[in-house]
Amino acid sequence: MKDLPLSQVYQLLEPGPVVLLSTAHKGRANVMTMSWHMMVEFTPPLVACVVSNADHSFRALRATKACVIAIPAVELAPKVVEVGNCSGRDVDKFESFALTPIPAHEVAAPLIKECFANLECKVVDTRLVNAYNLFVLEVVKAWTDPEQKNPKTIHHHGYGKFVIDGKTIKLDSNMA
Repeated sequence: MKDLPLSQVYQLLEPGPVVLLSTAHKGRANVMTMSWHMMVEFTPPLVACVVSNADHSFRALRATKACVIAIPAVELAPKVVEVGNCSGRDVDKFESFALTPIPAHEVAAPLIKECFANLECKVVDTRLVNAYNLFVLEVVKAWTDPEQKNPKTIHHHGYGKFVIDGKTIKLDSNMA
């Protein structure tokens, strides 16, 4: 074994696919790239996510208590990175990156047409926001695009490295 700098630990534990988080506040939609999220319950589906208080989306999420988690396939990877490399304070990301907002049913934040799945979410717990910028969201409506067959997700490994979802294996398991 060899020492690993603590600043690199997150590269080993990134929890899931890189997603886009959309919000709408004061009549303006925004989208940010996010990879710090995890499932915390499956009935009802609860997702915990970290949105830095330095991010433009933080204020909108805190004020409206609603968002959409849109899951892009690997084909959108370059746009996903570009979205994450700028701020919604300065740029209309939907327009700049040719993303198509679609009205959601349960929240004001838009779905993103180009993504293979969209999860409408409402904030249900903010107790850890002040300490850790951690929001707990309940998925209240979920959508998939049947035209996108077998989409592959991207997973962030830090410093511009991503892994593409790979081969699926099936094993006997009692896990949900």
